Amino acid sequence: MADNVKYDEEFILNSRGLKLFTCRWLPASQKPKALVFICHGYAMECSITMQSTAMQLVKAGFAVYGIDYEGHGKSSGRQGYVHNFNNLIEDCFKHFTEICEREENRGKMRFLLGESMGGAMALLLHRKKPDFWNGAVLVAPMCKIADKMKPHPLIISILIMVCKLIPQWKINQNKDIINIAFKEPQVRQQVRENKYCYKGPLFLKTAYEFLRVSTDLEKRLQEVTLPFLVLHGEDDRVTDKNVSDQLHKVASSKDKTLKLYSGMWHGLLYGEPQRNIDIVFKDIISWLDKRCSIANSRM
Repeated sequence: MADNVKYDEEFILNSRGLKLFTCRWLPASQKPKALVFICHGYAMECSITMQSTAMQLVKAGFAVYGIDYEGHGKSSGRQGYVHNFNNLIEDCFKHFTEICEREENRGKMRFLLGESMGGAMALLLHRKKPDFWNGAVLVAPMCKIADKMKPHPLIISILIMVCKLIPQWKINQNKDIINIAFKEPQVRQQVRENKYCYKGPLFLKTAYEFLRVSTDLEKRLQEVTLPFLVLHGEDDRVTDKNVSDQLHKVASSKDKTLKLYSGMWHGLLYGEPQRNIDIVFKDIISWLDKRCSIANSRM
């Protein structure tokens, strides 16, 4: 860890008695400009795969906090299994709001940064308490399962019925998500070697929860009111860039920005060549800095 970054990690207990892994990166020699809460994607985790993201942000002066969802990373629960997405929302909301309420953090701006499934998490955290967050950075958000990733509607109907009987049944996927999400071969290898990243088949109930959540989000995009920056690679084959465009068009937010990146894939934060990652983070940090400057000028 860099000398100018203070890193801590801690396990907490959620309301269901499960141990959840949490971590934070803080500027060591200055007060943070604002708080950024990272929401990782499906089968991923915070402290390894998203460490480079946190480091970029903390070096720009932000305090960064993360949590591994139930069934993800170093947290308890069956790895890769999402029984109820609402439970994950509750866990994140409770942990993030408790951090915001600490004496040293009171009055600081609060931003969400969600990647893929974490983008859906950020939007649902916003829905839970619409006026609480000062903004969100949504990276290839899961507002809809890409049509190429969806089974036939008849198959979906059958799977929903079977899901009630055998929720932990595993679905054999035709596509290797790691291969189509991350452009850089060395990143694919790192993800495959990371024991905290789930690489197994998708659980039936997990697939149903993703479908339920993304369908609900897609239908209610107009309810989004917080300032946001949505980023999407034009060659993304995991989540649908057209829905990010739709979110930008129909959201009720007065402050909203869309960035589409030509030739980039799904993993914008750490799956691209470094020159592309630098472009993405320049946009993210510029957007965050501008919102902090506007807020400070009003004080």
